[in-house]
Amino acid sequence: MNNVPPVQSGQQPFKKVLIANRGEIALRVLRALQQLNIASVAIYHHSDQHSPVVQQADETIEIVGDSPSAAHLDGQQIIEICQQLNVEAVHPCYGFLSENAEFARTLEQAGITFIGPKADIIELMGDKITSRDFVARHGFPVPPSVNLEPDHPDFIRRIVAMGFPVVVKASAGGGGKGMSIVHSQNELEDALRIAASEAEKYFGDKRVYIEKYFTSARHIEVQVLGDGQSVVHLGERECSVQRRFQKVIEEAPSPALTPDKRQEICNTAKGIARSAGYNSAGTVEFLYTSEGDYFFLEMNTRIQVEHPVTEMTFNVDLVAEQIHIAAGKPLSLKQEALVSSGHAIECRICAEDAFNDFMPATGKVLFLKEPGGQGVRFDSGLYLNQAITSAFDPMLAKLIVHAPTRQEAIEKMRHALEELVILGVKHNIDYLDAILGHQQFSDGHFDTGFIKQYASDLSATQPENLQELHAILATALLGERSNRLLAEATPDLHAAIGRWRN
Repeated sequence: MNNVPPVQSGQQPFKKVLIANRGEIALRVLRALQQLNIASVAIYHHSDQHSPVVQQADETIEIVGDSPSAAHLDGQQIIEICQQLNVEAVHPCYGFLSENAEFARTLEQAGITFIGPKADIIELMGDKITSRDFVARHGFPVPPSVNLEPDHPDFIRRIVAMGFPVVVKASAGGGGKGMSIVHSQNELEDALRIAASEAEKYFGDKRVYIEKYFTSARHIEVQVLGDGQSVVHLGERECSVQRRFQKVIEEAPSPALTPDKRQEICNTAKGIARSAGYNSAGTVEFLYTSEGDYFFLEMNTRIQVEHPVTEMTFNVDLVAEQIHIAAGKPLSLKQEALVSSGHAIECRICAEDAFNDFMPATGKVLFLKEPGGQGVRFDSGLYLNQAITSAFDPMLAKLIVHAPTRQEAIEKMRHALEELVILGVKHNIDYLDAILGHQQFSDGHFDTGFIKQYASDLSATQPENLQELHAILATALLGERSNRLLAEATPDLHAAIGRWRN
């Protein structure tokens, strides 16, 4: 992991911090702790015992559960570890317990600092219905919506009056879970049932609500930092390239915004965060229509997967700022001093068959060659012989580049993707390159429907099956045992090798 901005020197905010997560984001937080000279504790499920964060942390301890995810979601077990090891604070990263208000509250009651916003703020802004109502009460724009109970006599009438298509959303949701687009009244009953079922399964909360769906809109989010009193923004991120409501490529700044609209949206995000008394790093997400209108979608009360593009354009370590704020220190950043420079793009490298409806992939990491160079950052928790299973999210790593202009950033990213080699599990690198090479993306003319709209163009770039050549190259690289190793990882040799790069 390179090209992460240096942290500010100063008094040590904590003596020991536990990282309540895994993978690339756990390693990212560890790096910030190391630069701040804070002792670290890494927790791990036995399936992750050889991961880089476990190898590099000052202390490590195994967590147990019915599954790897269940172990990481066991807040009481984590609190007991903190008490056992005299941990002063917990950084939840993203996912798992990062937006769990009860976990944050229980930590506070135990005298342990949660590196994130206060529990009351997580409850307020983490719920899509309550946050939307809060934002509307404070005079900020929200999309037309209906949040009545489905058995309310006005439920159907209000939706029909609002007009189709609409989107059904889980109130406590995220990551596209519990979401579906409904194009007619005939589809509504099934969509509500499925969304409520998914919401209860993933979030333990079956509440859903209905929003107007805009067919040609972009997903714009604004990075904010607050200390409970003051709030600053660090520009916006363009997150419109999505599949199944999950982000694929993010960039900063957005090619869609004029300077005036950028200032307006960023000031709105600041106003929302200030109204909530926000005291950490957070992201305010907006829907931006083709007519130039924008509406509040939600607020993520944690560090985002895509935070590196902001770090690279503003040269600020957001994780270090989070830690300082959690320690009770006032914001060290002034809005007038925060100036964006150049353009950054992030690609999410995932274990999936992007040319086959994004089916998840499994295997074993048999070889890894990371890209490098000025303005290239590779955030990864990958290691040789790592088993890639379905136990966790399919994201393997994040590749981020920074360049003076957007076109230069696109070219740098395509070169970096060419350098990146992952053998042993099928991945989406070729598909990402196809997106970057598409004329509509290059021109900046896209919205959240980009992948669906240009599916045939992107699928047409699927590489030919060069199985024999790849076998020869793999043998030269990995030795005589290569074919057996590749066969262990996956029965499809071409899938195992993926895309060969020099």
